[in-house]
Amino acid sequence: MTGPLFDSHMHTPLCGHATGSPREYAQAALDAGLTGICFTDHTPMPAWYDAPWRMRLDQLTQYVEDVRAVQAEFSGRLDVRLGLEADFHPGTERYLEGVLGAHAWDYVIGSIHYIGAWGLDNPEFIAEYDNRDLAGVYRDYYALVEGAAKSGLFDSIGHLDLPKKFGHRDPDGYAALHALDVIAERGLSLDFNTAGWRKPVAEAYPAPDLTRQAAERGIPFVLGSDAHKPGEVGHRFTDAIKQIHDVGGRIVTYQGRMRHG
Repeated sequence: MTGPLFDSHMHTPLCGHATGSPREYAQAALDAGLTGICFTDHTPMPAWYDAPWRMRLDQLTQYVEDVRAVQAEFSGRLDVRLGLEADFHPGTERYLEGVLGAHAWDYVIGSIHYIGAWGLDNPEFIAEYDNRDLAGVYRDYYALVEGAAKSGLFDSIGHLDLPKKFGHRDPDGYAALHALDVIAERGLSLDFNTAGWRKPVAEAYPAPDLTRQAAERGIPFVLGSDAHKPGEVGHRFTDAIKQIHDVGGRIVTYQGRMRHG
């Protein structure tokens, strides 16, 4: 049994790199036969951090109002929840605490998009992989994942093995397993992110072996398409459910920052 079928990772045009209104995402979910959705647009961050790829702080209230309007319109037909995809970047925790305390969120994903000043998943900066030791990239990345898990700010870790996005696979895997130990100890879930199937690596996040390792540690999964346009809502969820269930994994959702399922 899969329980209620939710897409708990999706964006809105406020992030500056998504298209389609929140209403269109909700309608796409309804058309796909989903039970519910949770919007998780990119959190505001300090002005110097990644500004083109996220909403501004003065847009946060609009985001909440936009999602509340969709909740009201689809009431009784689709369970619409309000969340965020937040970045863990050492030094910005206090700022993020303020954002997370500003509204009643249902679900907060903690994602790593930067190692230092390098946006590791940005196609513009892909050449940097050639300048770095790949094992070192993964060690640095998973150290940040552990920091996110220990911060107490998040409900789940986003796209666990993101550095593989362009095909740069983890050469050893040890850092990933240690990060999973920390995630399990801290009681977090994993964003099972089907966007990886739309990327050059052509593999969901996390990879099948990491999905199995997470399931063995009792870490549950939250289904998410990481949709940046309505047509991506619920992308390959049948495949996602199979990958999770084949290793005895559990699928959950969040409401009011509490895990269900």
